[in-house]
Amino acid sequence: MTAIGAQAQRLLAHRRPQKSFFETLIRSLIILCVAIAVVLSSISVCDGRWLFARGQLFGLWHFCTVSNGSVLKCVTDLSLAKVEGLSMGVIPIRSMVSFAVVVAIFGLELLMVSQVCEDANARRKWSMGSVLILGSFLLSATGVLSFSILVKDHLTFTGFTLTYWCEFIAAFLFFLNGISGLHINSLTHPRNRVGKI
Repeated sequence: MTAIGAQAQRLLAHRRPQKSFFETLIRSLIILCVAIAVVLSSISVCDGRWLFARGQLFGLWHFCTVSNGSVLKCVTDLSLAKVEGLSMGVIPIRSMVSFAVVVAIFGLELLMVSQVCEDANARRKWSMGSVLILGSFLLSATGVLSFSILVKDHLTFTGFTLTYWCEFIAAFLFFLNGISGLHINSLTHPRNRVGKI
C-alpha cells in the first residue's frame, strides 16, 4: 500500500458519519430540555421555599410564618419550625440539590461540546454528559423525596409551592433526557459499527 493510500484510509477512519436531520433535531431538543431543567432547578434551589402548610412556609434555607396582617416573617433557624430533624435534615438536602445543578451544568456542557466539536470523542462526550444528567436526576430526586419525608406531618398536595414543583419537574426532565441521550447514542452509533472502522 502506498503512503497516499494509507493516509486516505486513516482520514476515512477518523471521519465521522454524516448525521441525519432527525438525529440532529433530537439531540438539539435533548440539549434544550436539559437547559430548561437546569434553569428550573436553579430557581428552585435559590428560592428554596417548598411547602406552605398551616400558615407556615418550610424551605431549604428559611422557615417563615404568616402573621394576621399577611406579613411574612422568615428566620434561618429551622429549629423554630418545631419539626423533628428538619434543622439537621435539610443540610444534606441542600447539598444534594445544589450539587445536582452543578453536575447538570457539566453534563449540559459535555452534550453541547459533543455537538459542536465533530471529533472522534464526540460520542464518548455525549455518553458522559448523559450519565452526568442521570446523576443529577438521582441527586435531585433524592433531595425532593428526603424533604417530603422530613415534613411528612405537614404534607398536603396543595401545600407544595411552585418552586417545589420546579424541582420535581427538573428531576423528571433530568431522568427523561439522560435516558434519551444514552438511547439515541446507542441507536445512532452501534458498537459493531465502531469495530468495523
